[in-house]
Amino acid sequence: MPPDSRQVDVHQKHGERNPAPARGATRQELATAAGAGDVKLTEPKLLPDEQELRRIVDLIPQTIVVLNPDGKAIYANRVALEYTGLSLDEVRADNFRDRVFHPEDVQRLREERQRGLSGSVPFENEQRSLGQDGKYRWFLIRYNPLIDERGNVIRWYATGTDIEYRKQAETKLRQEERELRQLIDFLPQHVLVLDKDGTLLQVNKTMLDYKGLTLEEMKGGGTRERINRDVHPDDLERVQNERSAGLSKGVPFETEKRLLGKDGQFRWFLFRYNPVLNEAGEIVRWFATATDVEDRKQAEDRVRNEAIALREQIDRESMFEDIVGSSEALRKVLRQVARVAPSDSTVLILGETGTGKELIARAMHKRSKRADRAFIPVNCAAIPTSLIASELFGHEKGAFTGATQRRLGRFESANGGTIFLDEVGDLPPEIQIALLRVLQEREIERVGSNKSISIDVRVLAATHHDLEALVAEGRFRQDLLYRLSVVPIQMPSLRERREDIPLLVEYFIGRFGKKAGKKFRTIDKKTARLFESYQWPGNVRELQNVIERAVILSEDDVFSVDAAWLKQNTPQFSDSPTALSRVLLRHEKEMIESALAESGGRVSGPSGAAAKLRIPTRTLDSKIKRLGINKFRFKKPQAS
Repeated sequence: MPPDSRQVDVHQKHGERNPAPARGATRQELATAAGAGDVKLTEPKLLPDEQELRRIVDLIPQTIVVLNPDGKAIYANRVALEYTGLSLDEVRADNFRDRVFHPEDVQRLREERQRGLSGSVPFENEQRSLGQDGKYRWFLIRYNPLIDERGNVIRWYATGTDIEYRKQAETKLRQEERELRQLIDFLPQHVLVLDKDGTLLQVNKTMLDYKGLTLEEMKGGGTRERINRDVHPDDLERVQNERSAGLSKGVPFETEKRLLGKDGQFRWFLFRYNPVLNEAGEIVRWFATATDVEDRKQAEDRVRNEAIALREQIDRESMFEDIVGSSEALRKVLRQVARVAPSDSTVLILGETGTGKELIARAMHKRSKRADRAFIPVNCAAIPTSLIASELFGHEKGAFTGATQRRLGRFESANGGTIFLDEVGDLPPEIQIALLRVLQEREIERVGSNKSISIDVRVLAATHHDLEALVAEGRFRQDLLYRLSVVPIQMPSLRERREDIPLLVEYFIGRFGKKAGKKFRTIDKKTARLFESYQWPGNVRELQNVIERAVILSEDDVFSVDAAWLKQNTPQFSDSPTALSRVLLRHEKEMIESALAESGGRVSGPSGAAAKLRIPTRTLDSKIKRLGINKFRFKKPQAS
């Protein structure tokens, strides 16, 4: 029978009056009952008589009840009797448990006791017992059997420990847990609990409502399958990589993803993950919150779209970073630039001197994903042949006379960014081989070293030479030409975009006039006609230089140019250069086809077309490819 823990003081208080022990138990049973409590009786001399043993049992601060094999009480210590306020006879009565135990516990206890008493091993239960003050308190009752030499239970000893305060603490804790759960459930964020490997354990009501699922349904199929199902396909690979990396590092991390709702729509959420560590510093749980950021994302999209529109407007107003003009020939080039700029493809920019090839290269860099990294321009024709390897690839200390320290080359300086190789057609053969390796292997070697260095550089190249003709003459490697011209862009000459001349004139006058502190009211009509009729062999660069000179030398607010400036060494061009080019190409094609017909489709050899035309075989092969001639159709059928 359970005692109030406060009864211990009562016993200590009355111990001096040497209370008579309860009757009904033998010396052996009392010793066993004492052993069921916390008192250790290891020496027989500590038990001088049965009366002393009964006093010890009565002073144990636990209720002690001795039961026969079927569970009927035959003895109770003084703590049990004083707590319940019952006599030993009332404890032995059949209705004892109905009188003492809480009505809500009686049926459960009866079933638990029957199962326990039917065996021969210790068991326990928790129950509320009525004290003589009319109040119920929680007790932990432990049952231990006394077994004879044949293995039969001859007695059960039950000890009761007051656990009321622990139960109150558990009740309070459960209440706090319920309140915390309600608080978490009503948070406007999704809350998730994951195990150390990231497997879902719990989610709050907000997330269940968003998904329209139960917790069991959320956990069903596994966490990985749920992510594959619930995350937007466009985000899936990125989210899986970020989540895997975050969980493996064991530090707080976050990711954004679009999550499928019960309405079939995706919304953006910001997921923040935080690890929970044990005393050993090991991760035991992950707590994650998901905040709806759909409105923010839409706002960002609006701002981004507005920024793109503004950027396009600025591009139009600034005329594509100093690339001035609106002719169809120039717009075609700018459309190509816009398409190829975001890629990392190598681009070969072709065109006459002064057409703005470097401006096009810079425009591509500014519109690429490397825009925030270096843009390194290199004029290959301006570097002495003996120094170009060192300039491009760097050198080690002592690599040659004058190499007093290690130096990084232009490629290493451009690492992560873009390198622009202007006049690439002037590179010597040995540098062409090294450049080919860069394009193929993405590696360089400094002069004086045999160690390869990996680089990440986008290569843009430009030339005013006809590289195919150089290939035919053996002055430029054909495999390098293929590598450089992944995307070829042909810059139109100023003659091919005459409608842009007025815009360019106005632009340069404004630019140089502002620099010189001059403002022009109008342009001389004779100068305007001169600009439109002139062939501009130096293209935009020549026009720019002429205008800058005129701005500096002008004395009034009317812009004019001395005609003599444009007559010196001016080459004569056909009024229709494109038409003339077509005529020349057609004539060249006819000559080659005639020679192939005479030689039966043979190119090389004494009787081949190359010998008949008196040009090198490689040159003829190059021209055949460039002109799209099918040399096999001139093969003569063999006689059968």
